[in-house]
Amino acid sequence: MTALVTGASGFVGSAVVRQLLARGDAVRVLVRPASDRSNVQGLAVEVVAGDLRAPATLAAACAGCSALYHVAADYRLWTRDPRELYASNVDGTRHLMRAALRAGVPRIVYTSSVATLGLHADGSPSHEDSPVTIDNMIGHYKRSKFLAERVVDELVARESLPAVIVNPSTPIGPHDVKPTPTGRMIRDAAAGKIPAYVDTGLNIVHVEDVARGHLLAFDVGRVGRRYILGGEDMALRDILAAIAQLVGRRPPTIRVPRPVLYPVAMVAEAWAWATHGAEPQVTLDGLRMSRKKMFFDSARAQQELGYAARPALAAIADAVRWFQRAL
Repeated sequence: MTALVTGASGFVGSAVVRQLLARGDAVRVLVRPASDRSNVQGLAVEVVAGDLRAPATLAAACAGCSALYHVAADYRLWTRDPRELYASNVDGTRHLMRAALRAGVPRIVYTSSVATLGLHADGSPSHEDSPVTIDNMIGHYKRSKFLAERVVDELVARESLPAVIVNPSTPIGPHDVKPTPTGRMIRDAAAGKIPAYVDTGLNIVHVEDVARGHLLAFDVGRVGRRYILGGEDMALRDILAAIAQLVGRRPPTIRVPRPVLYPVAMVAEAWAWATHGAEPQVTLDGLRMSRKKMFFDSARAQQELGYAARPALAAIADAVRWFQRAL
């Protein structure tokens, strides 16, 4: 069986590739010509150059595949040009799914995100059917992923797209080479660069458990159904304290009122805009998202897929060790 994986040079995608290779599948990876390929270097994969935003490059990638794992996404909470997010996440998903339909790919796993799900005001864990509309989406990243998931839903309903949807929560662990926004937080906290925190929370999950969840969704997931691939709910304060303990630092004890950080985020974004710099550590959308605790329930995946995740502290320890070696 040949499985095509998009986003294989990235964090979650490379973990999916490793899981597929470990079970003996042949793996083809779609990478952009200019992508950093260090995450697939040395792996026994077939590399096909292409771009989700260039539909003509996708037919060869899908040809002869019996599985598609569409993991690629533009994951940024700030960008100078938000149109790039929609071009990759929405239009790119539509291009790829139509290419897969034309190629007759019999089974697809689409990697969405818990960012597309509704959040509960009381902080209780959300699930796949928590009420949500696009008006609840904060920022262009979340809106683009919400719209991309709707693309998949519509193709399942109207054109019998054989896709199962997975919604990872907050993956952390090895091979976060970019790194992701959460990876940057872990890296900076381990280096003692985060002296304070805001009152929020995340669902922390090891990237390898998320990757195994993808394979389970492919094997036994129901077409058109979504599955949260999460781990353990943790307050941000406790995440930072765990990191500090692992590296022998004092944990941050200052809780910063969120309104105090809005001017900081505005200045950081203005500087990034003016200097064509990287995504700021503190962004306005990130602060707006933090107003609700991002806690999630993986019961459906556990019951229907046999999914399981290790404790969050084990995931944090693996992430910290990897960043320490990578720095």
